[in-house]
Amino acid sequence: MPRYFLIFFLSVYTSVSNADYKDKIVQNLKDTKNLDFKFEQNINGKIENGNCTIEYPKKIFCEYARSNNKILVSNGKSLVIKTRTSYYRYPLEKTALNLILDKNFLLNKISDLDERIVDNTLINFTIFDQDNEINIFFDKKTYDLVGWQNTDIYQNFNITFLSSVRKNRVLPKGLFKIPVQN
Repeated sequence: MPRYFLIFFLSVYTSVSNADYKDKIVQNLKDTKNLDFKFEQNINGKIENGNCTIEYPKKIFCEYARSNNKILVSNGKSLVIKTRTSYYRYPLEKTALNLILDKNFLLNKISDLDERIVDNTLINFTIFDQDNEINIFFDKKTYDLVGWQNTDIYQNFNITFLSSVRKNRVLPKGLFKIPVQN
């Protein structure tokens, strides 16, 4: 009998603490207007890094390090990837970033999903939406967004890790302006 009580107690305690994680992640995300961070991105084994700023809803600006002036910009409607020699423009709604950058979408999905603890340091939610599978990762201590993995529009497997995350900073005007094609 005591063994069954212990199993019941541990399962209830685990459920309560996991619900607590979800509640804290939801509250932290609700309180976040923007964030900037360093990133490392692995797309099918090709690793790039740099700095990004996200402003909810659906805006992002990334500068890639050592990569012929590569930037990625979304103004909430379009996504542009520009280098010195190339320019690609996509409707944001055709990309997984459309969902990743949509705070309300994330909040709604997280509320309905079960979390998974990874390496006792990360909290993971797996989101399925239409043809997209996106894994979102949050830090177990700070409840900050620290990464995602998904398949991009070219069917490339994309893993993005965030570090040095800072929230709710004053952002420069025009940061998310779509650059023109050269």
